[in-house]
Amino acid sequence: MARDSHAALVALNRFGFGARGGASGDLINAASDPRGFVKAELARPYGVLLEAPALQSTPQLGQAAFAYQDQVKQAREAAKAGTPIEAPPQAPADQKPDNKMRRNLSLNTVTAEIAGPMAEVKPGDAAMKPNGMQPNAAAPPTAAKPAQPLNVIQKTFRAEALARLQRAMMVDCGFTERLVVFWSNHFCISANKGELARMWAGAFEREAIRPHVLGRFADMLKAVEQHPAMLFFLDNQQSLGPDSRAGQNRKRGLNENLAREIMELHTLGVGGGYTQGDVTSLARIITGWTFAGRKGQIGAPGSFAFNANAHQPGPQVLLGKTYEANGLGQGEAALADIARHPSTANFIATKLIRHFVADDPPPALVARLRDVFVRTDGDLKALATALVDSDEAWKAPLTKMRSPYDFLVASGRLLARVPEDPGLYLNGLNLLGQPLWTPAGPNGFPDTAADWAAPEGMKLRLDIASQMGARLGPNIDPLDLLEFAAGDAASPETRRTIERAESRQQALALLLMSPELQRR
Repeated sequence: MARDSHAALVALNRFGFGARGGASGDLINAASDPRGFVKAELARPYGVLLEAPALQSTPQLGQAAFAYQDQVKQAREAAKAGTPIEAPPQAPADQKPDNKMRRNLSLNTVTAEIAGPMAEVKPGDAAMKPNGMQPNAAAPPTAAKPAQPLNVIQKTFRAEALARLQRAMMVDCGFTERLVVFWSNHFCISANKGELARMWAGAFEREAIRPHVLGRFADMLKAVEQHPAMLFFLDNQQSLGPDSRAGQNRKRGLNENLAREIMELHTLGVGGGYTQGDVTSLARIITGWTFAGRKGQIGAPGSFAFNANAHQPGPQVLLGKTYEANGLGQGEAALADIARHPSTANFIATKLIRHFVADDPPPALVARLRDVFVRTDGDLKALATALVDSDEAWKAPLTKMRSPYDFLVASGRLLARVPEDPGLYLNGLNLLGQPLWTPAGPNGFPDTAADWAAPEGMKLRLDIASQMGARLGPNIDPLDLLEFAAGDAASPETRRTIERAESRQQALALLLMSPELQRR
């Protein structure tokens, strides 16, 4: 194993979420064939899908959200009239955290879920089964006060979060899950946009991202831009063609938000060869792309719909090409061409390498992945395979900093636990500045080491690691965990630091803060 231990560490940390503790044998399995270990997940296309009985479709969730909003409205009207009607309960504090709340979150509550009694991950569990997301029922129960009932918006968000966390904890390597996280952040929405965005955040990832992670970029692009969550997030349901029937009858006009982000953040990138005129043209082309509202006049409530009355009539010129008037097909043709644009290939290749390999992507590797993207018509499985097959991805030093999400998931995996409640993970992400599905802007969360290695953020990580150590240290041998995490690839400095710790509690905290756990 010694000969391949470093490559095994690269396989697990760079491409996945780190090794699981317990009897998983992840490090040993990765050491035998590091590249094959990573690519094995690419051979299971259905393994990236996430299905569970509690997870509903976007239209179903939309209808539930509309019904909840109606209930709230009725309760408020009744309250004004003096009629006592019980209003739906409000969401708990982890729904919309502000900076002050994040600073004041108790670290004891943040780490209780990660370090508390949870289900143990065992080889052969439902790790790679799309529907197998149930944690081990043998985990001892914890005494807790009865929870207050949650509204349907927050119930849904927490159910989606739990399914995502459980999948990340249970997979062998985590490469496809890392790809899901990458693409979900690339095509991000924010759950703080409003109740519909929060209701749809998980469904957006399940429906628009996961089915296409190993498919074609053009298909993912279309699914993303037509998903109600994206249309709501970037206000395209408010965009009316100036010369459309609706545009002439109303004061509201064109909204360029979605068109701008498609070109700047989703495809061509800044400097990708488009102009403000192209942004306006694309905005006109996709007018009428909306979702059906609560009354269901243009489709099932909460589903994607094309409103011909809001669509700008006539041909449009985009990036030098004329797109004839063709209703919904005009926009779909434009997206298909943008997906194949050389600037899109370069932008995606660069961003993918920055995420997985280095903050400064090697130019030669960018060129190769760009060529793969062009040659395969945006085949994302081929792109991921080319990344894993590249020597640069294995030779580059592990200098990337794990994001807060990666850090919490990697810690849970090493401690061989599967969460049964998402709340405290969500609080941990809020505390560390990466609230789930809630970036500050449409450009998503940052992806460089400097962004996550700031002193304040590292201090918060240390506080969380110390709390984990205090809870679990007496019953865990940190040196054994180091063997699970890195084996012979662990640096002598890390090993000495853990050996010289004053207690097991301190040793565990130091392990969780070591380069072997923080870097990828």
